[in-house]
Amino acid sequence: MATDSGVAAVSAERIDLGSFTFECGETVPTLEVAYETYGEFTGSNAVLVCHALTGSAHVARRGKAGAGVADQTTTGQARAWWDDTVGPGTAIDTTEYFVVCANVPGSCYGTTGPASENSETGEPYGSEFPPVTVGDWTRAQRRLLDELGVGRLHAVVGGSVGGMNALEWVRRYPDDVDRVAAIATAPRLDAQCLALDAIARRAITTDPNWNGGDYYGDDRPDPNQGLAIARQLGHVMYLSKESMAEKFGRRAVGRDAGGERFPPGPTTDFFPYRDVESYLDYNAEAFVDRFDANSYCYLTQAMDDFDLATGFGSVADALAAFAGEALVVSFTGDWHFTVEQSSAIADGFRETGTSVAHHVVDSTHGHDAFLVEPDRLNPPLADFLVDGVAGRAVTDTDSATDRDDHAPVHTGLF
Repeated sequence: MATDSGVAAVSAERIDLGSFTFECGETVPTLEVAYETYGEFTGSNAVLVCHALTGSAHVARRGKAGAGVADQTTTGQARAWWDDTVGPGTAIDTTEYFVVCANVPGSCYGTTGPASENSETGEPYGSEFPPVTVGDWTRAQRRLLDELGVGRLHAVVGGSVGGMNALEWVRRYPDDVDRVAAIATAPRLDAQCLALDAIARRAITTDPNWNGGDYYGDDRPDPNQGLAIARQLGHVMYLSKESMAEKFGRRAVGRDAGGERFPPGPTTDFFPYRDVESYLDYNAEAFVDRFDANSYCYLTQAMDDFDLATGFGSVADALAAFAGEALVVSFTGDWHFTVEQSSAIADGFRETGTSVAHHVVDSTHGHDAFLVEPDRLNPPLADFLVDGVAGRAVTDTDSATDRDDHAPVHTGLF
């Protein structure tokens, strides 16, 4: 697909993949997948982008397709979530690559999930929707690409749980991928993150309007209070102490700023309403308008359940069949998916003899760095997609005091 002006074209679609059996053994009669494509497919230039937890297929602005094509919020998000990294002239250049991004099963941005209608009953699935896994996401993506006529991928790229999705591609379909870029991710969640996700789900399931996950219908309110608290907890996980101190400190919102707690707190006329509270409340209110509480529970459970070594014994064994090249990117301020966890992925690739670079970025932004620091992420990612680990900006910054073939740590390259 290309426009007359030569600018890469884009399409937003929804496809029916027919009956789909999840890894849990349960089947849905119809799995519809929402996806967007960018650029022209030449047969060997396909790049699959895997979105993070609450992301969508809307990875880049549709307006980048050319003049007269407006940005459309077809997936319910007001802004393309990786617009500075995907598009003409960016790291994943849509004038060079055919980019595919698909919303995952269990989500609420166009792909079949708990809020979708069961074609056999005419009612929303609700609590009857099957449990989903990262493996299910990957299998659905493979079926979508088959429908699009895409066989082998030039690259799979993903950040956060999208990075887990990308690693699952290497584990499940090693012959279908030339290059993989796993960004701000881990082979599995640690106990602290598992605990925080459990608290987030508990906030949802103890909401008075939860009703066992079957809250759909005009006469039922959604469990928005629980979902809001879960999202607030998520935002704290995505930021670092340093970035929160810099953004908010202990500053209070002025009385004339119109700040209001969500939900309202006690004795608000006496205690200050702080900037950090205002930030969390604003984002929570916006989130409950665009996301589904069931989907949040399903997707966090899928992330919690993922363990790259499952069924293989070790990370290296899970990656052993992959014969391509790998880029691992981590950020020093990210305590959600740490540099050490990324090192475990890179070491797993090295043990199998895979060409791999672990690029460490010195950052204070926390987990959100892969979204908000394109100036530091884009150079190594762009060079990796073009030249693999030999790319000029793809310096391996992993610790290598006992290895002569890898450079020592030197973060903050850009």
